Amino acid sequence: MLKEKRHLIEILFLITDLIIVTLAWFLAYFLRFSTTWIPVEKGVPELDDYFSLLFIIWPVWAIMFRYVGLYQPMRGTSRMRELWLLINSNILSVLVFMAFIYLFREKSVEYSRLVFVYFAGLAIVGTVLERGILRTFLREVRRRGYNLRYILLVGAGQVAADVAKRVRKHRELGIQMIGCLSSTKDDKVGPDGLPVLGGYDDLSHILNTLEIDQVLIGLPLEDSDKLPSILTQASDSIVDVKVIPDLYRFVSLGGYIQEFEGLPAISLQESPMNLTAKRFVDFVLAFILTIIFSPLMLIVALLVKLTSKGGILYSQERVSYDGFPFKIYKFRTMHVNAEQEGPGWTKENDNRITPIGAFLRSTSLDELPQLFNVLVGHMSIVGPRPERPVYIKEFRKRIPRYMLRHKVPAGMTGWAQVNGWRGDTSIDKRIEYDLYYIENWSLFFDLKILILTVWKGFRNSNAY
Repeated sequence: MLKEKRHLIEILFLITDLIIVTLAWFLAYFLRFSTTWIPVEKGVPELDDYFSLLFIIWPVWAIMFRYVGLYQPMRGTSRMRELWLLINSNILSVLVFMAFIYLFREKSVEYSRLVFVYFAGLAIVGTVLERGILRTFLREVRRRGYNLRYILLVGAGQVAADVAKRVRKHRELGIQMIGCLSSTKDDKVGPDGLPVLGGYDDLSHILNTLEIDQVLIGLPLEDSDKLPSILTQASDSIVDVKVIPDLYRFVSLGGYIQEFEGLPAISLQESPMNLTAKRFVDFVLAFILTIIFSPLMLIVALLVKLTSKGGILYSQERVSYDGFPFKIYKFRTMHVNAEQEGPGWTKENDNRITPIGAFLRSTSLDELPQLFNVLVGHMSIVGPRPERPVYIKEFRKRIPRYMLRHKVPAGMTGWAQVNGWRGDTSIDKRIEYDLYYIENWSLFFDLKILILTVWKGFRNSNAY
């Protein structure tokens, strides 16, 4: 029954997509030839010449949208992913369409390039709005108990409990958990209150007697030897089957499935960041900030030089992305040979700090030379603050998952710092906030941290 509804929904999306694309094509024609934004020098072409191109537009868009997966079930798929697919598929469709037109067009007909530009923008905006409205409508329908997908869980461990909690949290997905199968038939109630319908050996019987759309297999690791038997039972049915491996406890960062020499491999410790996009933003932002703050850095350099003996800059070995050691630069805030007795945290009223150094530390102005570290790629604007190797050796022994913070570039400011965990504060809390940042990273999250850094000011009450 669900598959029939799925086909109807696919047809609904296909029809509305083609309607929107058709409207975008005609609107692009009228914007080009019925407005005075850009003068028409070669005369207005016949509408029929453009109308006939719809017989090319319709199959191109339908095939391309299907190819990228826009007509596949998207319950649980993020709106950002669908948005990305829509933008890419529209652009690819326009390019294929233009290539086809210019290869096979009639010599007597000349099409306006500007129409294609208008068309691309209108098609993207139109399909994004249309998809958003349809998805919102479907979510509301499912929230009210219609168009449901009935799912059976095979397994009654932590994986099943996690699935059940997520499904019940999002009613708009339209997923109805009918129960689960356990390793023992004695259990009556499974994870998160789900009824236990039987043991693993009862799967075939249940699939033949109940209306089930999908089977989710989430076996505990200790029951993994039962998987072949379960899959054999499921193969005697046309129900959809998905396997959720009991590896969540080992996933440290952004886990995902990738290909290794043609074989599926589950990555457990991989940075979720788009490092190319982040590096581009870092370089542009660091370049602009270096120009803006160059007069201030010149003044600070003069003050450091005139108020104490020694160099203007102070360099220190730190560790960044993938354990890469680098020299971090700061304006010198301590007297020369301040660490001749070994490295150590600064303390309140620390006599090693120069008079101007105390001010620079409290205002974070001593960090400004790190913009050059960002420019050369040693650091990022936003990220976990880099630590010294001597402290890393100590922290990694007593703090679980500490080394995961080195799966991303170190930063000048970070989520821990804007929440008050900087300087001589709890290292455990800093790691907690650093890992949250890594696991939930996005360019918008970086922007939020930058805004909070400016909003809360650069003053550091924990810098002595």
